[in-house]
Amino acid sequence: MNCWTKSWTALVVIALSLSAVPNRRSPVVAAPPDLGPVSNPASPSVTLESFPARTVNGDPIEWQPNRPIVLCFLGTECPLARLYAPRLQRLADQFEDSGFQFLGVDSNRQDSPAEIQAYQQETKILFPLIKDVDQRLAKLFGAVRTPQVFVLSGDLNVVYQGRIDDQYEPGLRRAKPTKHELHDALVALDMGQPIAVPETEGVGCLITYHRSDRHRSTDGKGPTYWTDVAPLLNKHCVECHREGEIGPMALIDYDEVAGWADMTLEVIENGRMPPWHADPRFGEFVGARRVPDADRQIIADWIEAGMPEGIRNDADIAQDASNHSSENEQSNQPIREQAASAAPWHLTSLPDEQWEMRSRPFSVPADGVIEYQYFVVDPGWTTDRWVTAAQVIPGDSTVVHHAIVFVRPPDGSGMSGVGWLGGYVPGQRTRKLPSGYARRVQAGSKLVFQMHYTPNGTATTDLSKMGVWYASDQEVEYQVSTRLVIDHEFEIPPRNPAFEVPMQLSGFSPGSELLSVTPHMHLRGRSFRMDVQTKSNENQTLLSVPEYDFNWQHTYQFVSPLQLDEIERLEMSVQFDNSAGNPNNPAPDEYVTWGDQTWEEMSLAYLDIATPIAPRASRRRSNPPPDAQAMQQQALQQKQTKQATFDFLKKFDGNGDGIVVPEETPLAFQRFGFRKFDLNDDDRLDQNEIEQAAAARR
Repeated sequence: MNCWTKSWTALVVIALSLSAVPNRRSPVVAAPPDLGPVSNPASPSVTLESFPARTVNGDPIEWQPNRPIVLCFLGTECPLARLYAPRLQRLADQFEDSGFQFLGVDSNRQDSPAEIQAYQQETKILFPLIKDVDQRLAKLFGAVRTPQVFVLSGDLNVVYQGRIDDQYEPGLRRAKPTKHELHDALVALDMGQPIAVPETEGVGCLITYHRSDRHRSTDGKGPTYWTDVAPLLNKHCVECHREGEIGPMALIDYDEVAGWADMTLEVIENGRMPPWHADPRFGEFVGARRVPDADRQIIADWIEAGMPEGIRNDADIAQDASNHSSENEQSNQPIREQAASAAPWHLTSLPDEQWEMRSRPFSVPADGVIEYQYFVVDPGWTTDRWVTAAQVIPGDSTVVHHAIVFVRPPDGSGMSGVGWLGGYVPGQRTRKLPSGYARRVQAGSKLVFQMHYTPNGTATTDLSKMGVWYASDQEVEYQVSTRLVIDHEFEIPPRNPAFEVPMQLSGFSPGSELLSVTPHMHLRGRSFRMDVQTKSNENQTLLSVPEYDFNWQHTYQFVSPLQLDEIERLEMSVQFDNSAGNPNNPAPDEYVTWGDQTWEEMSLAYLDIATPIAPRASRRRSNPPPDAQAMQQQALQQKQTKQATFDFLKKFDGNGDGIVVPEETPLAFQRFGFRKFDLNDDDRLDQNEIEQAAAARR
């Protein structure tokens, strides 16, 4: 079993998934396993002799009679157990003089003593930790999750049990806790007062109990790990749950998987894992993450049978992996082995080229708000390149909130779309464009890394990088560009639970196709929907994200690209929840407008659109005669350019003088877009410059 330190950002993302159900869903909590008879924690059978005499390090534990005890059930890889460990140590320090004795208990079958020691060092826990090898303490106290605490008075009665505080609840992470149940219980006990809240529901990772007394399948008829369960994990889970990826545990080893069995089944049954937020009634998407009921039942039956290991068959696992590799390419390696050869790259091949964002790391302070940082890299391209995939890897994912890499073409040259090349957000996978599709990057272009850093309490440095995969000129039939649909002008009123921002996009070049959609909002984002209005006035929903989750920002790539010739416009509805009922809302009593930071909001969608490269794409569709097509496209582009120029001036020319200055535009445009429009570098945009910029983006 592997144990490694996961990033703070990744821990928060996974913690929300493991601790509870997503936003606004009715909780569906799996029943805890049948543990058999469990002792009453307040019974006289609990004595000091019930507790171990030595730590996992072999050091003696000196239990003092008539002193309160705080039992903390923990796990080395459970995200919440890692996040709360420093908090528990602070409480141990605070109440040390009052005689409180803290003890960390690891009852997980998959956690070895060496890994518990490493966990203790990494999380800086100073109170004793023990390995509950036979899970005797967990059964004695009825522990179900990690982290879960039990506070015993001096006479060894349980006076509080449950969570540490309320920072993490079903589907949310508050900026800071509003209730401190464990702290308040310790204060009350120390002062001899009644504990106001003696019990709370724990959140975190389920403890999988040994099932040695259960029937084990030995007749070859029931499911086993190697024959039935491992292939399913390869198909649905190992993409992220392997070393070097966002998953906090690697589900590639029998002992590890058996230790996480109950938790695995719970998150599947509750729809928390694998993460996917598109409504299944609309659209078919590449990489849609759903576990069929039949697969879920196999895992449930395996657990019920006592989790038999069975006989390893590498041929079966390899065949399964070849059918479900992360980029739909054939491979003779199980995903677990592919990881070793290509990590940390998502595709099964290494990138053709890669660059760091600059020659030295960027220093990230321990706290405060950091404005977006921009770093320009010259890749040294002397010829045009066709890019089929791009992946950004953060140097320190504990502080990289997200990253986007844009292309800045040579001065005076045009650019299709917004120049998007690649990006990073936690949980998003890199996939190649379909065969024959690629992004064209002009010779002499530079790369602009847009970095959003979120300090995590410890000063650190970051040196992120990006890798790209190329296609030859002969392979490409469609040029892909990213168009941005955006609304800067909204203002969300206080306490509004369903504020809608409509957006739309129209005017598509002949033969164009819509490949994918990436919606983006912040903490108040509630839902996203995209509909099409055809030229014959028919409506159809392409994508519905009824429960948008800021922690999982997916790109929804259509299995079959949408032909845009008969589409009049794409209509989008973006909804925000600025009410107190949104547990992620940092300030429900404030008006909210556009801004870069997560406590502000954004309403935008990135759309990847492919345009045929004549005459290569003619093999795929019947085109109008070349001259007629060219004239039709030119007239359409001129119309779009005029409309875009008019819309730009209407939105940003505040004083109506026909000139746009930086102060009249949003901060994000000032930082990144203004220079591209300002061809003569006079800090003023006239109508001619705006028209040229609009034409370059068509």
